[in-house]
Amino acid sequence: MTVALFNVEWSEYAPALRDGLVTTLQFTVAAFAGATVLALLLALMRLSPVRALRLPAAVYTELFKNVPLLAIIFLTYFGLASAGVRLSVFQAGTLSLILFYASYLSEIFRSAIAGVHGGQREAAEALGLGRRTTFAHVVFPQALRQALPGTNTMLVDLLKSTSLLVTISAAELMSQGQLIASETFRALEVYAVIAVLYFLVCYPLSQALLWFERQVRGGVPLLPRRRRRLRTVQGLLSS
Repeated sequence: MTVALFNVEWSEYAPALRDGLVTTLQFTVAAFAGATVLALLLALMRLSPVRALRLPAAVYTELFKNVPLLAIIFLTYFGLASAGVRLSVFQAGTLSLILFYASYLSEIFRSAIAGVHGGQREAAEALGLGRRTTFAHVVFPQALRQALPGTNTMLVDLLKSTSLLVTISAAELMSQGQLIASETFRALEVYAVIAVLYFLVCYPLSQALLWFERQVRGGVPLLPRRRRRLRTVQGLLSS
C-alpha cells in the first residue's frame, strides 16, 4: 500500500507546483488588498448618517454575504463574457475574491470602528481636532487593533478559497494539482500533497498573524514613525 501511494515523480512536477503556489499567493495579495480598501469604504458608508450612503452599502454587504463564492466566480468569468465584458482569468478571479471578501471585512471594520468609545471622539473634539484628524489619529488606530483577529482569519480563509479558482483554470495550486492528477491518475497521492502544501503555507501564516496580533495588543505601535516617537519618549524619560 505504501509503495502504491508514492509512484509520482514529484521532481518532474516540482516547477508546476512552484508556479501554482506563486500564482496562489499573487491572487491572495491582490484580492486581499482590494477587498480591504473596498471593505473600509463600505464600513464608512454603513456608519454614515446619510441614508443614501448607508442603504447601498447595506444592500451590497447582504447580497455578497449570501451568494456563494463559486457563483460569483462564474458570474465574473463566464457571465460577464457572455455580456461582452471579457476579463482575464487573473482579473476575474481577483475581482471575485474582492467582491466576496469585502462584504465580510466591511462588517469586521464596521463593528471595530463602532466599538471605539464615543468619549474618544469627544475628547478629540475638545482638543480642537477636526473630524478627519480625529478619525485618522484617534479612532482608526484603536479600531484597527480590534479588527485584527477577524481580519487575520479572513486573510487565511481567502488564501484557501483561491482553490475554487480551479473551476476557471486559474493556474493556481489546485489547478496544477488537477493537471498532475489527470496525467498520473494518482488522485489520492496528488491531492494529499496539495493539501499538505496548503497547510504548510496557511499554518505559518496564521501563526505569524497571531504573533502580530499579540504584539499589537501588547501596545507595540503599528507604524514605524510611532515606534520612533515611542523610543524617543522612553529615552527622555529614562534620562
